[in-house]
Amino acid sequence: MHVNAHIDGGPAYHPCGNVFFMALVNHTGPFDFVIFGATGDLSRRKLLPAFLRRFHAQEFSDDAQIICVARTELNTEQFREQTEAALREFAPETAQDEQTLQHFLGLLTYITLDALQPGGEWRALKSLLTAEDRPRVFYLATAPSLYSPLCEALARHHLINQHSRVVLEKPIGINLETARAINQGVGQFFPEESIYRIDHYLGKEGVQNILALRFANPVLEKLWSSEAIAHVQITAAETVGVGSRGSYYDESGALRDMVQNHLLQVLCMVAMDAPASLRSDDLRNEKLKVLNALRPMTPDMVRRNVIRGQYVAGEIKRQDVPGYNEDLGKNRASNTETFVAIRTKIRTARWGHTPFYLRTGKRLATKTTEIVIQFRPQVWPIFTNMPSPGRLVIRIAPREELSFVMAVRDPGAGGFRVRNAKLGMSYENAFSVTYQDSYERLLLDAVRGDPALFIRRDEIEASWQWIEPILNSWRHAMTPLEPYPAGSWGPASTRALLARDGALWHEDMLT
Repeated sequence: MHVNAHIDGGPAYHPCGNVFFMALVNHTGPFDFVIFGATGDLSRRKLLPAFLRRFHAQEFSDDAQIICVARTELNTEQFREQTEAALREFAPETAQDEQTLQHFLGLLTYITLDALQPGGEWRALKSLLTAEDRPRVFYLATAPSLYSPLCEALARHHLINQHSRVVLEKPIGINLETARAINQGVGQFFPEESIYRIDHYLGKEGVQNILALRFANPVLEKLWSSEAIAHVQITAAETVGVGSRGSYYDESGALRDMVQNHLLQVLCMVAMDAPASLRSDDLRNEKLKVLNALRPMTPDMVRRNVIRGQYVAGEIKRQDVPGYNEDLGKNRASNTETFVAIRTKIRTARWGHTPFYLRTGKRLATKTTEIVIQFRPQVWPIFTNMPSPGRLVIRIAPREELSFVMAVRDPGAGGFRVRNAKLGMSYENAFSVTYQDSYERLLLDAVRGDPALFIRRDEIEASWQWIEPILNSWRHAMTPLEPYPAGSWGPASTRALLARDGALWHEDMLT
């Protein structure tokens, strides 16, 4: 069963000459945006392509200034040439508009600067930041160890004014102690309201739509508790290996790279109570309550409720792929996990009887990021062939989709038999739009001074406080590192994690 959703109240359009503009476009005024680490992978693949797309959509104009800073010895023309090649690779549809592309490249200025070395390069940056009445955003696409020294240097060279903001990429530390040190170091030079800790998952349309799905639909919100929901699955599965991120990933692992930030933020969006408003602190206060209510992970809880794995050679899409250690190209075997599955509960009246399952891994069978809300069965079913209980699936990637599985009468069967059918909606089809990359939204939110989709200091520290006992248990070898073949859904023991509750992973429900 498929439903073609008709959307009322959509965006209105008005013509201007031969061009159609969205009437609801939130145009951004002039700003200065400084990217430290501008020659790095994040800038090439995400930040500059995101800016190009928003420039093409006319969300900001050519009075903006994007200053790109890195240690690599380049001049502005050389940097623009390298950036043009990157934009043609990572934003090919937009880069086809040659006039817009060249116009955008003209907004870029490059400065060679070693931020940890004193010298005249800072004068070049200061000479470009002369407007005191416009937003000034410093984006630190660098190693986290540089966050505090960079902020100290910005202050020492008098580049921070009342309109300044700093954006910090993950990871914010590797444990609670280092996270607190980074927060304290940056906080010496920027007030908390000017610190934007970015988690690109919060910029995804599917994640943001959780708020609308719950709080704009009272019938769903009334079902949103242990009374109706048996369990919740949150999965972020990738088919790729570590690729060029091998050195970083081997120091981080799946728990730090995905669970401590992305999956816990999604869990908060699913489990939070209704905020008083959509103001940033109201939203973040409710998320913090969820993090503080997570059942603490004692060593015994870790042993019983956490699975860690590492992929070995296997097959994906009929192609042989190597194992993790072969991908790293190291001579020694690594003990870093590429897969994590966690069973936890939230100690609140709303969720006390509902287990939450978090799962992430590399080289898995399918690329998907999804939330599965599994509803409880009828207490006393009247149908003898009752199928599995209904479920709501919120797919965040690779495409934003909603599907609701529910029981209906089977018209082809004799007698009165029921079976499951799916009501589905694709956001792209329903709204006739292609959604923005999450960085596109978040970059301009930082410019506009809207911190609602960024993470507050106490959220970061609360998430590390919950994660750290798992890391400590692993350090004492209390949880084995289980191999799993590439192209599978992780270690075999992962199914047993749900079987204790009489549950199945979503892919097993479909077979």
